[in-house]
Amino acid sequence: MSVVDNAIYIDGRRAVDPTSLDHTFEELRQCPDQGRSFCWIGLLRPSKQEIEAVAEEFGLHPLAVEDTITAHQRPKLDLYGDVVFVVLRPARYVDPVEVVEIGEVHLFIGPDFVITVRHAEEPDLAAVRKRLEGDPELLDNGPYAVLYAVLDKVVDDYFPVLDGLQDDIDGIEVQVFGGDPGVSKRIYQLSREVIEFQRAVEPLREVFVELRDRLKATASQSDLELRRSLRDVSDHAIRVMERVQSFRDLLSNIVQVNAALVAQRQNEEMARLTEAGFDQNEQVKRISSWAAILFAPTLVASIYGMNFTHMPELSWTYGYPFAIGLMLLCGMILYTIFKRAGWL
Repeated sequence: MSVVDNAIYIDGRRAVDPTSLDHTFEELRQCPDQGRSFCWIGLLRPSKQEIEAVAEEFGLHPLAVEDTITAHQRPKLDLYGDVVFVVLRPARYVDPVEVVEIGEVHLFIGPDFVITVRHAEEPDLAAVRKRLEGDPELLDNGPYAVLYAVLDKVVDDYFPVLDGLQDDIDGIEVQVFGGDPGVSKRIYQLSREVIEFQRAVEPLREVFVELRDRLKATASQSDLELRRSLRDVSDHAIRVMERVQSFRDLLSNIVQVNAALVAQRQNEEMARLTEAGFDQNEQVKRISSWAAILFAPTLVASIYGMNFTHMPELSWTYGYPFAIGLMLLCGMILYTIFKRAGWL
C-alpha cells in the first residue's frame, strides 16, 4: 500500500495507530463518540485499486474518485453530500533552472475521516501532521482542522516561490538594461513559469469562499476560531495572488522595454552602418574623381605615343606644348566639374 501515515484521533489526540486500512475501518466503527473522533489516512501516489478500495469504504463520490485517479486538476472545492473534496496545487521554486514545480494534493473531508492523496513528494505533510498533533486544541476541531493546516502549509510554501521569482525578475531587469542578447529567451521562460504559478494560485479565491460558506452555519466557539484561522490563510493567499499578478504585469512591461531597447540598438546600428556607407561612398567619389582627372592626360599621352607615321602633329613645331596644354586643360576642366558636384 502507498500509505504514508495512518492514525485515528480522539479528542484532538492521536489514539490509535492502525496496522492496515482494514484495521482503520474497524477501529473507526468502534469509536464511542463519532463526533469527536476521526481518522487521517495519508496516501502517496496510490494506485487506482488503492483509491477505489478507500472510496468504497468511505462512500466517496465517483466523480471525485475519478479526479483523484486522473489527477492534473485545477484547484477547487466540490461538495458531495457531507463530503468535501478539495484539490490544491502546492509549488516550489527550483532556482538553478528557474522552474516552478507544481504538485498536486487531493483531500477528502468527511464527518469522521480525512484522506490526503499526494501525487508528488512535495509538500511533506508529515510536518503538518506533527504540527497538529502538537496542538490538540486545534486538532480537536476535527477533519476541518486538517484542511486548515494543509491549506496553511501550501500557502506558506508559495512565499519562497515569490521570493525566487522576484530575484530572477530583478536579474532580468539588469540584463535588459545591460543589453544582454539572451535575455529575451529568459523573459519568455520566466513568464511561462509565472503563468503556471498563477493558475495554481488564482482558483484558491473560490476555494476559500466556498469553504467559508460551508463553515458559516457552525455556531460553536471552536469552529469560530477555525474560521478565523482560515480567514488569515485566505488573506495570505490574496497577497500571493496580488504579487503574482504584479509579476505578470512587470514581465509584460519588461518585454515592451526590451523590445524598445532592441529596436533602439538596431536603429543605432543601422545609423552607424548608414554613416559608414556614406563615408565609404564619399571616398569612392573622391577616388573616382581623381581617377577620371588622371585618365584625361593619360589618354592624350597614349594617343601621341602610338608613333604612327601619318600623324600631323608629330611634325608640328608646337605639337609638344599643345599636348601638354591639352592634358592640363582636360584635368582642370574635370577638376572643376567634380569640385562643383561636391565629389572633391
